[in-house]
Amino acid sequence: MTNTALNTNLRNSILRDFMEFVAGKYETDTLFCSSSSFTFPVVDEEGNEKFAKISISIPRGTRNGEGGYDAFDGYAAAEDFKLEQEEKAAKKAASEAKKEAKRKADEAKREAKKVVKELNEKGLDGMIKESAE
Repeated sequence: MTNTALNTNLRNSILRDFMEFVAGKYETDTLFCSSSSFTFPVVDEEGNEKFAKISISIPRGTRNGEGGYDAFDGYAAAEDFKLEQEEKAAKKAASEAKKEAKRKADEAKREAKKVVKELNEKGLDGMIKESAE
């Protein structure tokens, strides 16, 4: 058998197993929506009817430039995904910290403007008298 045929048979076997599991677990129909995916009806927390779709693939890997493929490495893909998620979280944390620093700086500017405005309205003598009381 060719590698493509082996992958197709493996994918179909896994797809059937998942369809049987979902049909039993959720007591619902499972429907093919392509040769590598199926769908089934679900209900969300508010009772709205929706569909879930599950796709199964057996990735070939990446082209190696020699007319073939370098095998897909699921462990490396998972590690790459983990690193991407950590990078996104770090960027989000930095962005939040920057927003908080800007908010504090803006608040300090507003306070400074408020003091300057009071000083201009009351004059220096008025401010001195008010603080002495």
